[in-house]
Amino acid sequence: MPPTQKDWTRRRFLQTAASLSALAGAQTGTVAAATTRGVSLVIDPADPIASSPEVKWAAEELSHALISHGIKVLRCDRINQANAADLCITATSAHSPIATEVLTSTKLMPPSTPEALAVATGTASGRAVLLACGFDARALVYALLDLADRVNNANDPIVALTRVTSLAEQPANEVRSITRLFTSNVEDLPWFNDRDMWPQYLTMLATQRFNRFNLAFGIGYDFIKKVTDAYFLFTYPFLLSVPGYDVHVPQLPDAERDRNLAMLKYISEQTVARGMEFHVGLWMHGYEWIDSPEANYTTVGINKQNHGPYCRDAVRMLLKECPAISGVTFRIHGESGVNEGSYEFWKTVFDGVATCGRTVKLDMHTKGMDESMTKIALDTKQPVNMSPKFWGEHMGMSYHQAEIREVERPKPGDENKTGLMKLSAGTRSFLRYGYGDLLREDRPWTVVHRIWPGTQRVLLWGDPVTAAGYSRCFSFCGSNGVEIMEPLSFKGRRGSGIAGGRCAYQDATLKPRWDWQKYEYSFRVWGRLLYNPNAEPDTWQRLLHRQFGSGASVIEAALANSSRILPIITTAHAPSAGNNTYWPELYWNQSLIDGDHPGPYGDSMPPKVFSHASPFDPQLFSLMDEFANELLGGQKSGKYSPIQVSQWIEGYAEEAQRYLKQADATASKKDSPEYRRLTIDVAIQIGLGKFFAAKFRSGVLYAIYEKTQDRSALEASLMMYHKARTAWVQVVDASKNIYMSDITIGEEPQQRGHWADRLPAIDKDIAEVSKKLEAAPAGQPKPEVKAAIQEALGHPHNILPAINHTAPQKFRAGEPLALTLMSATKYSAIHLYYRHVNQAERYQTATMEPSGDSFRATIPADYTRTAYPLEYYFDIQQDGQGSSLYPGFNDKLTNQPYFVVRQA
Repeated sequence: MPPTQKDWTRRRFLQTAASLSALAGAQTGTVAAATTRGVSLVIDPADPIASSPEVKWAAEELSHALISHGIKVLRCDRINQANAADLCITATSAHSPIATEVLTSTKLMPPSTPEALAVATGTASGRAVLLACGFDARALVYALLDLADRVNNANDPIVALTRVTSLAEQPANEVRSITRLFTSNVEDLPWFNDRDMWPQYLTMLATQRFNRFNLAFGIGYDFIKKVTDAYFLFTYPFLLSVPGYDVHVPQLPDAERDRNLAMLKYISEQTVARGMEFHVGLWMHGYEWIDSPEANYTTVGINKQNHGPYCRDAVRMLLKECPAISGVTFRIHGESGVNEGSYEFWKTVFDGVATCGRTVKLDMHTKGMDESMTKIALDTKQPVNMSPKFWGEHMGMSYHQAEIREVERPKPGDENKTGLMKLSAGTRSFLRYGYGDLLREDRPWTVVHRIWPGTQRVLLWGDPVTAAGYSRCFSFCGSNGVEIMEPLSFKGRRGSGIAGGRCAYQDATLKPRWDWQKYEYSFRVWGRLLYNPNAEPDTWQRLLHRQFGSGASVIEAALANSSRILPIITTAHAPSAGNNTYWPELYWNQSLIDGDHPGPYGDSMPPKVFSHASPFDPQLFSLMDEFANELLGGQKSGKYSPIQVSQWIEGYAEEAQRYLKQADATASKKDSPEYRRLTIDVAIQIGLGKFFAAKFRSGVLYAIYEKTQDRSALEASLMMYHKARTAWVQVVDASKNIYMSDITIGEEPQQRGHWADRLPAIDKDIAEVSKKLEAAPAGQPKPEVKAAIQEALGHPHNILPAINHTAPQKFRAGEPLALTLMSATKYSAIHLYYRHVNQAERYQTATMEPSGDSFRATIPADYTRTAYPLEYYFDIQQDGQGSSLYPGFNDKLTNQPYFVVRQA
């Protein structure tokens, strides 16, 4: 009988403890000589939290870190057993007598919520100690791993530990999860089976305070047509032989199937041993590949009659075989291979989770969810979580979009749709790419937002400022956190995998041993700031100081500025919401002219040309075509214009370039792969920022030309298009011979290739614009056209309104909600925009009435009679200066640009 997770953890602990004792040997050292000073690590075996298996594991990690730096470690049960000359570290529960004594002296409150911790220097039992304490085992794991991380990144670990600043922390987000996707037999099977990789990868996640890991299967295809790589696609028979069914994969040896299950058990146990939850994603329940003669794996023994019962029994068996699994992600819309509205099928499948004998969370990917499906999930009596997409299948700015795109709204007649996608492409289309109607106050489910990888999956990301902004927005209206699809998600998808190419480097000297090691800083920034958006900068800077020495601060600034570019582009410009079609990191050029051949951008608004593509948030951002009308009409709305967006990304690109130049002069280890990988990716993102900034300007100018037929507008548009091309050439040059010529996330042209491949389409479109210029008549522009061109080429200043407003703390359903703005400035008009926090609904408007130094409006009682919170903002018009939005964005573009009031 195989050992249980508890047996395995204890065995590993005892083996490691024995080896550590042998390594530690006799203890010597003095206080005066810090480099030879030892550490006494005190853990009371009677403390139920400190003696838990995961805390014992974390204590081993700290001991390993110290010993690897030549520091002797003595493990003790009591403080009085510690060597007098040693640095004494004691790990306890938050309310132990030792923790109380130390925290009282430092005036820190004891941690009192799940995962809350404190690290403090003080005195206990008559001697100086460094205290690590936690409200629960996971919190204490974090505290100990933070000390280990300080050791691993320090030149002198003892000095680093003696300089620890006393602090108490608690999580801002209940769930902080990472998803790793299996989508390619060629690229993913090696890491799946790598028993050397998993302990280090999972330790990294735990150190950065992720508390959940989700391993996702069956997401290699959206639709089961033209399947070539079907490994793990219909997941169950790749793991299990379910009694009572002869369902199997003929091409898969039984021994390999059994190894797969053993590996999944190993990964889940390793995850839980580090204090994290382990979830598994089962995204595909279709089993019959369509038009797929070249599929490498098929499933036999399953049919329409036994489909539901087999899946029920398989998921139950999986949960029994892998007791460390605490949650299962299900995709229930048509891309699961099952027609939407197949309620009886899913009721049968969910019964497998309901009857597995323990609590297992149902994590519902929300596209296609409706009231009936929600009821089926809730009827299992298992906890239910909803995981909507955050900014579609991309990563936008650090707030929840104020409005969804018009193409995501249900249309008349959608209620009559049938077939595979009848709900998600019909009456529930508003839930495809956002939180939809999930955030009602009386919801019996939790909500964890999921960041999809469409915006950026290859290049390095790392900006602490916006990461803190994201952290704050994932508790939006009581939301429970976030799950991030990690870098390189969907690499090699749809049979496009390339052996040895997961990081996509042609230059072999840049390849890390394991793909995730390239993104260690990204994981660090995300994890630490999702836990605490006010975290001390040392938590991410210590890694940069070790890697780059005196150049750490400018390296941080260069990467931070470049990392802001692509999410802003995504927010302001969304020719498609799908990650399979819109990939701004490796952008497929959309024409300024040719709407008859939109390429992959089928879900763009007609005419399907660049200047008419919707923003992801059309409530707060204007289309290029829309803004051209405003310029020509002489009355600008308060929306953020493509020209303002251009200024933002130009500014970030220029700052990144400035800091990159400084890094070249100050950083150490410039020949290291870490430095080269980072600086190359920053240079590419700088070029992308310059490209999109210039093309946004070109798009506005071309829209002006279309409306006026003015030659000078077309000349200016062409000039900016050439500038964009120059920037794209810089991207090509920065990536040439660095990245593979075929970076693959799928088999379609827009899903693979290299930046150099995109130049011909850019050149073709420029040539088409040039032809129009040849035919355009000469002449002087009208004054309004000349002014519009100047603004599209310029740097207009956004005037912030001089307004004060305090949002109400709460509102009561069925009672009017009065709102007041205070301002000594006289404005021509102020309009209130408000709606329920329900993306299925549209905004309501009201005119604010002036009264002395105030403006007042009321959201009526009928509108507050709702199950949803309220959100609102103001459009403030000033004569001769257009409009501004309030509260709008702060100078770092990291805040929520509207107010939210929840029900009392």
